[in-house]
Amino acid sequence: MDKKGALLLLLLFLLPASCGENSVHTAAEGLPVDSDRETAAHRVKEEPQKEKELAAGNVPASLQGITHQRNNQIPALAAEYPVAVDQRLFHPPYPRPGMKQPGRWNRESYDAIEENRFITTRNDPLSTFSIDVDTASYANVRRFISAGTLPPRGAVRTEEMLNYFSYTMAEPDKNQPFSLQVEAGPSPFHKGYKLVKIGLKAKDIKPDKLPPSNLVFLIDVSGSMNQPNKLPLLKKSLKLLAGKLSAQDRVAMVVYAGSDRIVLPPTQGSATETIKTAIDNLQSGGSTHASSGIITAYELAVRSFMPGGNNRVILVSDGDFNVGITSRAELQNLIEEKRQSGVYLTVLGFGNGNYHDDTMEILADKGNGNYAYIDSLLEAKKVLIKERSGTLFTLANDVKIQVEFNPALVGAYRLIGYENRALQDEDFRDDSKDAGEIGIGHRVTALYEIIPAGNGDIPAVDPLKYRQPESRPDSGSGELLTVKLRYKANGASTSTQIERAAPDNRHTLEQTSVDFRFAASVAGFAMLLRESDHLGSFGWDECVALARQARGEDQQGYRAEFARLVEMAQLLKEQG
Repeated sequence: MDKKGALLLLLLFLLPASCGENSVHTAAEGLPVDSDRETAAHRVKEEPQKEKELAAGNVPASLQGITHQRNNQIPALAAEYPVAVDQRLFHPPYPRPGMKQPGRWNRESYDAIEENRFITTRNDPLSTFSIDVDTASYANVRRFISAGTLPPRGAVRTEEMLNYFSYTMAEPDKNQPFSLQVEAGPSPFHKGYKLVKIGLKAKDIKPDKLPPSNLVFLIDVSGSMNQPNKLPLLKKSLKLLAGKLSAQDRVAMVVYAGSDRIVLPPTQGSATETIKTAIDNLQSGGSTHASSGIITAYELAVRSFMPGGNNRVILVSDGDFNVGITSRAELQNLIEEKRQSGVYLTVLGFGNGNYHDDTMEILADKGNGNYAYIDSLLEAKKVLIKERSGTLFTLANDVKIQVEFNPALVGAYRLIGYENRALQDEDFRDDSKDAGEIGIGHRVTALYEIIPAGNGDIPAVDPLKYRQPESRPDSGSGELLTVKLRYKANGASTSTQIERAAPDNRHTLEQTSVDFRFAASVAGFAMLLRESDHLGSFGWDECVALARQARGEDQQGYRAEFARLVEMAQLLKEQG
């Protein structure tokens, strides 16, 4: 063989090895790999040296120390910062300008939900639960169905489906923060059963009367956020809110990937362009060290704490936490510890494929917060602009509801939804027991299905041997149940209680309010998606018809959209 031939063979032998080295180097840098082989080990790598240098010192001298360093306390922050902020401060921790789009995968996670069952009133006439104002489930379910697939059962939380919609409710009295209303009517699910709708309305406050806000955006800029319906949609959504802040407000921004960094120190809300510039400069890449970002965000919120103001961390993420504290139990403990600071939490979920709803829900639940899922810019407008007061401003804490049923009229009852909000009856008067928070102007709806006394479907249980006979109201009292509500006003350590009794009635379903029938259609839709054992004779056709008939006044078009969503889900179900 001549020299040219030998040289050619040598080159052919070396070339694949060289390519393999480059491939390994790329993965080590944290760039996306084939999604079928993607693991945390591929993503969890050290920061590039350039980023370390940037984090260590390449920020303006006037802002030295703002960057978070682990085990160091955040220094005292000036009350106001100049509007002009050096652009290097906005540099994200993991810049990847040439990053390719990640492959398609599906590893979303949801909690299993065991539906509430019918409880016999003679043995247990009390039902107690924490209120829930979250709406994430409905928007997430809509995302699945719009993409041509039915959602997993764990994604369907009936109470969040119900509370996505507004219902007409009386305003509270001047001296009360809440109003209570109760309506009873026939159940569309079982002939001869009843349905009870409980409504809670929090008082409204005019925008110019709202307290000032101290907001810390905690933004996930890890590699998993590099999809059009994640970071790009997140940026547009936050800029909507940025345009509504005033000079009395303060906003800061913490980003996290493999590490965390403060990219916007506390800034006047009126510095809109500075805030939007910080948002525009966000880029994604790297692993997800959420727990580190959580610690930094809460520390920053505490340093800028506004007594009497709205102090809140706004976490925006897909919930894919893979570095630092990653177990849900440990994250729960971390959030429960941080909520003692008096800082509230709002959780905004984005994306699909690797969306971790179970993690996002528990953070909001344990962090004295609320939880919404953003699947479009219109949904961002609904959550952050139209419903801004309820989303960002807390009116009362530890809000609990207890319903006492009249055994003379109610044989058994079932709370529809709120499975993960159940409380022990003794918890109702225990002011140390954590419960839900409710925002300004919020509406909360709950439904009970009731089996009337004497009905043969009442679950059979042994009579209590040692219970002493008690005097009970007879059916002539006309009271079906009594609803009791306990809450703590902001800053209060003890609860206040209000209650309202609900009379029985003989209305037909058509004689009930439009809101009553629409809420029934939403609950029925959730049960159909979950393939509930409690549907009775209620099917897809009945759900579509009820949703169409109960649209009522629908200025925003949400109810019309719901009716179309039910019809689309029916088609998907029929096609298998």
